[in-house]
Amino acid sequence: MAQQAALDPKTFETFRNWRVNRTKYAKEWQERTGGKIIGYFCTYVPEELLYAANILPVRVLGTHEVQDVTEPHIFAMFCPFCRDCLAQGLKGRFDYLDGLVIAQSCLHIRQAFTSWQKHIPLDYSYYLPMPHHVQSPHATPFLTKELETFRQSLETWLGRKIDDDKIDEAIDVYNRNRELLWKVYELRKQVSPPLTGEEAMEMVISSQMVDKRDHNAALETLLGQLAKRDSDRSAGTRLMILGSEDDDIEFLRMVESCDATFVVDDHCTGTRYFWNNVERNGNALSSIAERYVKRVPCPTKDWPKRSRVDHVLALAKEYDVLGAIIMQQKFCDPHELDNPAITKALNAAGIKTLFLEFDVTVPIGQFKVRVEAFLEMLAEDDLF
Repeated sequence: MAQQAALDPKTFETFRNWRVNRTKYAKEWQERTGGKIIGYFCTYVPEELLYAANILPVRVLGTHEVQDVTEPHIFAMFCPFCRDCLAQGLKGRFDYLDGLVIAQSCLHIRQAFTSWQKHIPLDYSYYLPMPHHVQSPHATPFLTKELETFRQSLETWLGRKIDDDKIDEAIDVYNRNRELLWKVYELRKQVSPPLTGEEAMEMVISSQMVDKRDHNAALETLLGQLAKRDSDRSAGTRLMILGSEDDDIEFLRMVESCDATFVVDDHCTGTRYFWNNVERNGNALSSIAERYVKRVPCPTKDWPKRSRVDHVLALAKEYDVLGAIIMQQKFCDPHELDNPAITKALNAAGIKTLFLEFDVTVPIGQFKVRVEAFLEMLAEDDLF
């Protein structure tokens, strides 16, 4: 039997370096391409349109540091994530951005965007009215018209047209990225997944910060190596993680150090970001609009029917999870309303859950005892 090859350590290090050194990457990209850089607050922002205009879309995320600069700007009862993101802008850590865009999102992140507009100098900013009621038959035509207006705004700012063929090209590049990410996630269904939840999160977060062409090349290399990776760790308890925005790498690392593996997620730094492609319908902007309307919904969009519940249950079954960790950013109202229905459905399906309320600025060590107790309970149940 042929000996399995070890994964080149530089493969995942590439994704990690992109995440950690995103400022350096963005500045080098701008020097190399002469393009613009726009930060975006929510994954409902149609990146394809920006990319077609030779703009690098960069997800605005926090640093998990204790922040002390946002109190004069937004309420302390707003979620720690939005306050952390705004703090990075106020501290000048996104001073390389040429502009900032948000799609209609939750109240808290909208307020962070508005405060950024008001207090941090920007060459360009845009608020995209993404429909909340995505289950309405009017949502796609409404968003199509809004994308036309957004396109015109970008063209006015840039002083040039955004060609249709460039939009088609951007759709191809982004669809390819989603397909590659999905192929990696398919491998996580294996009895011994060839990558950890931490590695998967590094991979997806980095895709929100770098040129998708660069990311596609790295993913193709990764897929070639994962197929023959010799995993020297036990998968342990198979978990899924879902809930509010989560880019807490240290938390995933802590849980997976307790003989467990996150095999799937439902996050905007995970599957919700890439799960469905743009399906062409003859009109590029309409096709893009349809993708963002029909994507796996955020709780701010998922009504009147909670379609996300069925999606989460399907993921749990497909990835053979034993337990689910439901995390919620403190004061996150949309997920606070959504989590009871998710918890009830998972428990009814025989999947136990652990609910944790997060503050991105609080050390994750306090959660370890609760996680260990949860895993011990799952192990006992698995014996019967």
